Amino acid sequence: MTILPVCFTVRSLQSRRTGVNMFTSFLIKYAEIGVKGKNRYLFEDALVKQIRHALKKADGDFQVRKTDGRIYVDAVSAFDYEDTVEALQKVFGISGICPVVSVEDEGFEKLGERVVKYLDEVYPDKHKTFKVAARRARKNYPLDSMEINMEMGGVILDAYPEMKVDVHKPDIMLHIEIRDKIYIYSEIIPGPGGMPVGTGGKAMLLLSGGIDSPVAGYMIAKRGVKIDAVYFHAPPYTSERAKEKVVDLARKVAQYTGPIYLHVINFTDIQMYIYDKCPHDELTIIMRRYMMRIAERIAKESDCLGLITGESIGQVASQTMHSLMVTNEVCELPVYRPLIGFDKMEIVDISEKIDTYETSILPYEDCCTIFVAKHPVTKPNLKFIKRHEENLAEKIDELVQTALDTDELIIVS
Repeated sequence: MTILPVCFTVRSLQSRRTGVNMFTSFLIKYAEIGVKGKNRYLFEDALVKQIRHALKKADGDFQVRKTDGRIYVDAVSAFDYEDTVEALQKVFGISGICPVVSVEDEGFEKLGERVVKYLDEVYPDKHKTFKVAARRARKNYPLDSMEINMEMGGVILDAYPEMKVDVHKPDIMLHIEIRDKIYIYSEIIPGPGGMPVGTGGKAMLLLSGGIDSPVAGYMIAKRGVKIDAVYFHAPPYTSERAKEKVVDLARKVAQYTGPIYLHVINFTDIQMYIYDKCPHDELTIIMRRYMMRIAERIAKESDCLGLITGESIGQVASQTMHSLMVTNEVCELPVYRPLIGFDKMEIVDISEKIDTYETSILPYEDCCTIFVAKHPVTKPNLKFIKRHEENLAEKIDELVQTALDTDELIIVS
């Protein structure tokens, strides 16, 4: 399903409106869901559920309904327009949000009057090109789609001679949908796209205080995956403020994903034991392997189907191809790395878009950055890593179990 280009931002639409709010409904467009065949209704129902959940945070009462392959959000009380649109823009599965005017079918002449009024209120400057795109879903309407296009175009030109028709690249694409009612709209505000959360299973995100991991969680959730998270805390080397920073990041991601179960693991004793027993140039890799082991244990207990990390090839020593291979070796579950081919600026751009960047750059270090060797190995040898991990045999299992037993669970919403 093709989504038309956005004509105006939400704020520009607000600035053009005069008097009482003329928009009391929104047509919700989706793209990928439309190609799901016989299972399409399952994804539509999931999207309706997510929309209802998101609108609980908006100012107003709404009815969300699915009819004739369309999803509508109808305001049933006074509501804040921008607040509502902002809530809808955080629902994965929505590709476009169309503020609509709905009118009863009182004949073509009355419809023409309503369209002229719509254009007058929404577009004070009439020196624009336009195209009418009618869709007659109700086949008993006396005019077909092409006839509506031509007749309505004439009505508009009679009312506003300064406007011109452009069927290729119009300034205004005026949609008229003939259904139970008649819906008029010309704006498509972009949604986040993707698939409704919960339609793709569940996965465990290794969440740090950096830029990358919140973006990775966002990107996997955009594919319909429910997100839980684990954070490795190392007091006193990392402060309580470092943990609060991660909770803040989880809260920002949760605006898109819904509530996140955040597991806070005290990693200090494990980290210090590795530091005492293993070569320091291998510290990051061995530490990372134990993080993956612990995250996988929690993931399996939480019915997760995989792990998520924010790793990108070559970004740091622990993210070379050699290092990633050695890290992966401890995992039975698949490890999803949505940022694997991204450069840092691409990741930063997404973090700014989802409002995690400013929190991520706050100067509170996590355990991954505290114990870093001056010259970490970039091409670790798995055989040597396993041999050096044997130095940990005396206490490591006990320390891992203690870390799991003292797991602090924070429900972030």
